[in-house]
Formats: sequence, structure tokens, C-alpha cells
Amino acid sequence: MSVNVVQFSQIGLVTFVKNRRSKNIKISVKPDQSVHVSFPFYISSHEVKNFLLKNTDWIIAQQEKFKAKRNKISNGSQIQTKLYTIQISEGQKNEARRSGTIVDIKVLDLDSEDSRNYIENVLVQIYRYEAKKLLPPRLKELAHNHNFRYNKVTIRNNKRNWGSCSSRNNISLNLQMMKLPDELIDYILLHELVHTEVKNHGPKFWEKLNEITNGQAKLLAKQTRQYSTYTL
Repeated sequence: MSVNVVQFSQIGLVTFVKNRRSKNIKISVKPDQSVHVSFPFYISSHEVKNFLLKNTDWIIAQQEKFKAKRNKISNGSQIQTKLYTIQISEGQKNEARRSGTIVDIKVLDLDSEDSRNYIENVLVQIYRYEAKKLLPPRLKELAHNHNFRYNKVTIRNNKRNWGSCSSRNNISLNLQMMKLPDELIDYILLHELVHTEVKNHGPKFWEKLNEITNGQAKLLAKQTRQYSTYTL
């Protein structure tokens, strides 16, 4: 797999990935408005670029949709996490203070990218703390209840997926899971635990996942897709 990142004037950064598993050219737009293009080895870079340019209008339309969906942070906004209530307001400088379960985030200018990045960094720290505190014991409990075995568990800030399970049954979990309802967190944990036994998404995988989610695997998967792995 080879990766190349190119800046385009109209659509910004585009990541080109030459992938042996790709059967055709595929364009995807991420919630941060970046563009990802995967294509087979036998297609030339010139063909891929032309395909991208032909789809510029579609790409811009998708970027605008994601831009419109970005969380609107206003003075007095409040975010409820698993353990904390986060209050966001304007102040004399960018700072965050915690008092018990209340976290006050103050930023100089709510409309600036710097302030947005500051808020995002604070939220990531909070989600990371909560994920490390809450997810490993819950994963251990679900594994015990359903007779699964895994090796290690790690917490990451991943933009591509909610979790993964390696060939050695090491499970990686996305700290952004802390934004999800408890039932969807359990669904993701069970999803990765099933991967300790079934390393693909074939019929046996979904049969097992259905068995331990009371036949709700596909519904829970659909509900999970309504959430973004991006912080804001």
C-alpha cells in the first residue's frame, strides 16, 4: 500500500492510497472535510486525478454538508460526558478549570479555529481519562459474561473506526466512544470480542454477534453509524 497526500486548490488535502484490495476508484469525504481516494495498482495516477477532478462538485457538496453538521459551540454551551458536565463560555483567555464534576472551558473567541482546537484538545483529554477508567473493566465484564478471551486493551483517538481486534486478540478502543449511549458502547465492545473468534464480517460473525445482542446486531450497527469519530 502506498500513500500520497496532495493539496488541491478547491477541495484541500487529498490522500491517495494505492491498495491491492481495491477493485475500482473510491472517493470518500471525512467529517473534517479531508478527502480520501483509494484505487487499484493497475490504474495510473493520471486516471485517478482525472476521476477526482470530474467529481469535484460532488466532493465540495459533501464537504459543505459536514461543515454544516459541525457542532455549533456558542456562549453557554454545555456538554454532558459520562463523568463530567462541561460548560463552555467566552473569557479573557483560553483556559480550563475543574471543580468536582464540573469543567469550565473559557476561550477568547468562540468563532476562531484556535479556540475550537483548544476546546477539542480539552475534550479529548476528558474522553481519554473516562475511556481508560470505564472501558477496560466493562470489556472484561462482557468477556466474562460471554466466555471470550482477549490479550491486551489499548485506548486511542482514532478517526477511522470505533475499535479493532488484532490477529493476537489485542483490542484497541476509540476514546471517542465516550460520546455514545451505553448500549452502543456495549455493542462496540461485543463487536470486538466476537472478532477474537471470527476475524472477518462474514455470516458466522453476524450470527454470533446477533446471539449476544438479542438479535439487534444490524440495528445497533446502523445506530452507531449515526455518530462521528471526530471530536467536534
